[in-house]
Amino acid sequence: MPVVLSLNVAHKTTPVDYARAGVTGIDKRPVDGPREVRAPGARGTAGSGIAGDTIGDWTVHGGDYQAVYGYAREDLDWWQGELGVDLHNGQFGENLTTQGIDHTHALVGEHWRVGTVTLEVTGPRVPCRTFAGHLEQHSLGQRGWVKRFTQVARPGAYFRVLEPGRFAAGDEITVLHRPDHDVTVELFFRAVTTDADLLPRLLVAGDAVPPQVIELVHKRTTVELDS
Repeated sequence: MPVVLSLNVAHKTTPVDYARAGVTGIDKRPVDGPREVRAPGARGTAGSGIAGDTIGDWTVHGGDYQAVYGYAREDLDWWQGELGVDLHNGQFGENLTTQGIDHTHALVGEHWRVGTVTLEVTGPRVPCRTFAGHLEQHSLGQRGWVKRFTQVARPGAYFRVLEPGRFAAGDEITVLHRPDHDVTVELFFRAVTTDADLLPRLLVAGDAVPPQVIELVHKRTTVELDS
């Protein structure tokens, strides 16, 4: 049975020189007990969907379509083998470290029941300067992290909150719904990082796709038609 291994939050932002905002909440740590989970609001006006969690830069992180970030322990273990370092739960900035469920091949628009919360998969995490700086400083000790993470394409999944509630470490994860299309988190990741020709395929996932990505697809289509 798929399960939440740990629920991870950042209690406060940390001043760093590698984040655009000068602070980051990426260093998340496991916490005991359940937390309230709700839709936080539009990006730019709200942060995390998990009570007590902190996000440093609301302009590019957080909001309804990035209310919760999940990463599979299996993928962390794979990276441990590749990098030769120990990676604790929450090391990649994930709120949910899971076991027994695949994030990479989850479908955008898939519904997961976690505790009393219903989550919807909304896409991948795209590596940024803050993520690179955090991992290079605290565990990797090497350059080129964004390129390597992008090539491997094990990005983890973002979620929005369809039904608020509470979840905690140890809660089972149940897939309630899988949409009838082939847009996986991995395909979405490839579309927005290395293969823009895939972008139009994201539209079949409907409103599970973040509005800014839909806007990107339409802009690219307009440019192609005008050229």
